[in-house]
Amino acid sequence: MKERLFTRSYRCILAANFLLFFGFWLLIPVLPFYLSEIFQADKTAIGIVLSCYTVAALCIRPFSGYLLDTFARKPLYLLTYTLFTMMFGGYMLAGTLSLFILFRMLHGFSFGMVTVSGNTIVIDIMPSSRRGEGLGYFGLTNNIAMSVGPMIGLFLHDAGASYALIFGCSLTSCLLGLLSASAVKTSYKPPQAHEPISLDRFILLHGLPAGFSLLLLSIPYGMTTNYVAMYAKQIGISASSGFFFTCMAIGMAISRLFSGRLVDRGKVTEMIQAGLYLVVFSFFLLSSCPLVQAWNPTVCLMLFFTVASLLGIGFGVMFPAYNTLFVNLAPNSQRGTATSTYLTSWDVGLGIGMLAGGYIAEVSTFDKAYLFGACLTVISTLYFHFYVTPHFHRNKLRG
Repeated sequence: MKERLFTRSYRCILAANFLLFFGFWLLIPVLPFYLSEIFQADKTAIGIVLSCYTVAALCIRPFSGYLLDTFARKPLYLLTYTLFTMMFGGYMLAGTLSLFILFRMLHGFSFGMVTVSGNTIVIDIMPSSRRGEGLGYFGLTNNIAMSVGPMIGLFLHDAGASYALIFGCSLTSCLLGLLSASAVKTSYKPPQAHEPISLDRFILLHGLPAGFSLLLLSIPYGMTTNYVAMYAKQIGISASSGFFFTCMAIGMAISRLFSGRLVDRGKVTEMIQAGLYLVVFSFFLLSSCPLVQAWNPTVCLMLFFTVASLLGIGFGVMFPAYNTLFVNLAPNSQRGTATSTYLTSWDVGLGIGMLAGGYIAEVSTFDKAYLFGACLTVISTLYFHFYVTPHFHRNKLRG
């Protein structure tokens, strides 16, 4: 009975995670247009506003791991899920850019906490022998949301729907997710003895090398998720860029069919390295799209969506493997800290990607931004192969 993966609580938290990320991803490709059309913000300003969300999430992440390792996890999960949901209503009330930035930062704080909480609860309720597979399915709910969310958001925007309606869809999704989250049952967690405050209560020190390699990867990922619609428009791709996210999520879904089980068999670093090679290749292809578009628009269109699928497979292979890597470097009493360090590393890169993508596009073009991102993935791959992998095998506690 203990080995059952799809328990009722697990199904509920899968639904809650999907609905949370659906509301999140619905707005991601629309917000640059919203800031440009409503507040007349330029690309640099858009990058700054969007990155406020990630900076805020980053600020709370180290403390969220400590809180989750010290106090009951479900109440923290529900509290921050509620705050996250309320901020969609705040967007509809924001009449000035300053007020929008304030709500954006509050949204980032709640996102930083709720994602760590949900990820840690999943680790708690699933059997350890199937942790990689379980985390893979949990991440897949994000990927499915990434597939339909941006596509629906862009379709609504292109069809002339009001921004209030789009924000309202995100709000409704998260309200339903909150109901599902409240049905998750977790085991009793007695209060932890107060230990001396030290750095390793907030950051998993053994996870920092892997965190740096993950940070370098998330920079071009942040550029892609936030600016790929503008990039497609800039180079003259006529098809809806919402399908880019669909192809990316399909690639991630395909990867989850095998990656989680291989991770559970101990092939953690091998799966990450395989994903790295694919991602490096994909970002160089993405940066070459303007040259291909000038030569043959049809081939460019096919290349554009092929790159999305390859990126999906590459990141889909790496996400559960990276998560498991961090967890395997931490004692059970620091699961929250491990998850926090993993997601903090990701958020730092996303924030840099949003800022760098907007800035590089402002002074040059988006393809130069993606070329810069491709070079960072090469550095990440070399660093992971020559330093992170041996470091992990020396310091892992399990797996």
